[in-house]
Amino acid sequence: MNIKKQYQILEFGDLGDERGQLVVVEGEKDIPFEIQRVFYIYGSDSQVIRGQHANRKSEFVLINVSGTSKVRVDNGFEEDIIELNRPRMGLYLPTMLWKDMYDFSEDSVLLVLTNTHYDGSEYIRDYEEYLREVGGTRKP
Repeated sequence: MNIKKQYQILEFGDLGDERGQLVVVEGEKDIPFEIQRVFYIYGSDSQVIRGQHANRKSEFVLINVSGTSKVRVDNGFEEDIIELNRPRMGLYLPTMLWKDMYDFSEDSVLLVLTNTHYDGSEYIRDYEEYLREVGGTRKP
């Protein structure tokens, strides 16, 4: 199972001009779902790890609109690390990928778009349980 074929790096258009930059992101056009929820993470530092879960129903697009952060994605067999370092770059994560967000710069604002309203019951927060559900072989 090739993890690089599961997630997708998105590049959004820049509609800016001499007045400054402008990036537009539209659901079902620039991202592959209708946006149901938006949240953002800020005030974290380089030692904080966020996420640490997989989702049965939710898909995500992560955009560092300011600063930088890293995302470790894991499908139970292999992992990859993506650095979010441009406000025009998005990371699309489908369901059932484990995700850790970390190494936040001081000015990091990580915007997250998702296709579902919050439902804590669809989160898998235990890595061993996640491995059982996906039949994975990685060791934590």
